[in-house]
Amino acid sequence: MKIRKLETFTNEYVGFVRLTAEDGSIGWGQLSTYNSDITATVFQRQIAPWALGRSVLHLDALLREIPEREHKFSCSYLYRAMSGLDTAAWDLRGRLEGKPVAALIGGTPGKLRAYASSMRRDITPEDEVERFLRLRDAHGFDAFKFRIGSECGHDRDEWEGRTEAIVPAIRKALGSDVALLVDANSCYSPARAIEVGRMLEQNGVEHFEEPCPYWEMEQTREVTQALTLDVTGGEQDYDMQHWQRMIAMRAVDIIQPDVLYLGGMARTLQVARMGEAAGLPCTPHAANLGLVTLFTMHLLRAIPNAGKYLEFSIEGPDYYPWQEGLFTEYPYEVTDGMVTVTDRPGWGIEISPEWLAKSTYQQSELAA
Repeated sequence: MKIRKLETFTNEYVGFVRLTAEDGSIGWGQLSTYNSDITATVFQRQIAPWALGRSVLHLDALLREIPEREHKFSCSYLYRAMSGLDTAAWDLRGRLEGKPVAALIGGTPGKLRAYASSMRRDITPEDEVERFLRLRDAHGFDAFKFRIGSECGHDRDEWEGRTEAIVPAIRKALGSDVALLVDANSCYSPARAIEVGRMLEQNGVEHFEEPCPYWEMEQTREVTQALTLDVTGGEQDYDMQHWQRMIAMRAVDIIQPDVLYLGGMARTLQVARMGEAAGLPCTPHAANLGLVTLFTMHLLRAIPNAGKYLEFSIEGPDYYPWQEGLFTEYPYEVTDGMVTVTDRPGWGIEISPEWLAKSTYQQSELAA
């Protein structure tokens, strides 16, 4: 079952890969979001040449080989591109076997609890409260994540006093039975993160994501050791040596790999197993409604150390207009705070022909 053709369909924000095997079977995958047009070029120049003519069924070996072949380019773009190959191969295999990817990796279709994840810092506490209440009433969410501090903010808030205002406001409005999570996006020094973390604990927040610059693991570990709530991180990380060190030093309480930043499902399973061996739950990063959330849903239905919930972005066309019209059938209905992995083969989706027609197209094909 050799790979015969690899096609990319992209715009600036999102890109898809169509893998065609020698028998004409196809599978759909996705490149990581943002600058996907650049990632598609990396894919066609540095991923496709090594993948064409190789067996789609020997994926793990191929994914180990490609970074070695491209060892002078060990960077995020290489793995963001490799994700397109990996996820397309899983879809093809699922279609051939008539199984969802969740079943291929040892799980089952079914439901998952989701938390409503805000991506915004340009929103007042009052407006964030209002939309959380609306989402709770409309979709039954019982867990919510919101942003504190400023992204890579060197201890600065988005505006003065916002963090100290939004945390108690959301807790008061939603009540004590709702789970609250926050994301600092590398804002704080350890001392300030611990100070903020104690305020979070007083308000019953259970998840403190990326409190310190994510590349400074010793800083994050200092916060983890000082607080009783769960300190989490890992979304940016793609290097396996880095993951091994992070887990060994217990820099975080919960690991958060991103399927598309990391290089695909096979590598994410490897990280999840590392976490499982260390007794760490895995609550992956899935911050938009491209395919990364669907990939994560299949993952969480299969791994034994799955965290308590799935990240589910609440941002719509006003914030992420590029998410609109990607699929022929929307895969993300939320009912009673739950989403569902169906029993459809592969990822269970088709990319919209109308979207594909407007995208930038490139292809690589095995010579006859």
